[in-house]
Amino acid sequence: MSKLESRTLKWLADTGFTVRTPAMWTAALTHGSTGEHDNYERLEFLGDRVLGLSVAHWLYDAMAEPEGTLATRLNAMVSRQMCAEVARGIGVPEHVRVSKQADSDGGRDSDNILGDVMEALLSAQYLDNGFQAAFDLVHHLWRPALESGDGSRKHPKSALQEWAAGNQRKPPEYEVIGKSGPDHKKSFTVRVRVHKVGEAEGTASSKGAAEREAARAFMERYG
Repeated sequence: MSKLESRTLKWLADTGFTVRTPAMWTAALTHGSTGEHDNYERLEFLGDRVLGLSVAHWLYDAMAEPEGTLATRLNAMVSRQMCAEVARGIGVPEHVRVSKQADSDGGRDSDNILGDVMEALLSAQYLDNGFQAAFDLVHHLWRPALESGDGSRKHPKSALQEWAAGNQRKPPEYEVIGKSGPDHKKSFTVRVRVHKVGEAEGTASSKGAAEREAARAFMERYG
C-alpha cells in the first residue's frame, strides 16, 4: 500500500483528524477500484455506526422532540448525500485514491464513494483516538447542518421517490445522457423519467449531483 502523501497528512491534521496509524488512514481514502486489499470497506462499516451514535446523541440533547421526529432528522443527517456534502466541504475529493477508470467515470466526486470515505475517516479517527475524539469531530464537521436544520428537509431524490409512490407511479428512472469536460473537471447530465408523468434533466460535476438536480427539476415541474 502506498504511504500517505505529505499534503494529505497536512490536510488531515488541518481538518481535525489525528493520524497515529498512517496505513489505516491510507485505507480509509482508498477505493476498491484500485485493486488494493486494504481499502475503506471495513472501515466504512464501523464509521457508519460511529456517525449514527454521535448524531443521535447530539439530537437527543438538542431537541425536545418525539422519537419519530428525531428518527427522521437522524436519517437525513447520516444519509449518504449528507456525508458526501460534508466530504466535499472539507476537501476529501482531492485526496481519494481511485483507479484511472473510476476517476474518468466521475468516481472522485461520486456521492457513494465520498459518503463511504467520510464514514471510513470517522472510523479511523475512532480507532486511532477513541470515541470522544470521533464524537467531537462529528459535531464540528456536521454542526452547520445540525444547527441550520438542513437535515429536516428531504433530499430531492427521496422526495421524488415518495411522490411517485404516493401517486401510484412506477419508481423514477435515472439515465446519464451526457458527459463532457476533462477528467479533472467533468460535467454530467442526467435525465429522470416517471412513467406516464414526464421527465426532467439536471447537470452537475458528478453523476450523483446531476441526479439530485434532475429530481429537483422534476418536482418543481410536476410535484
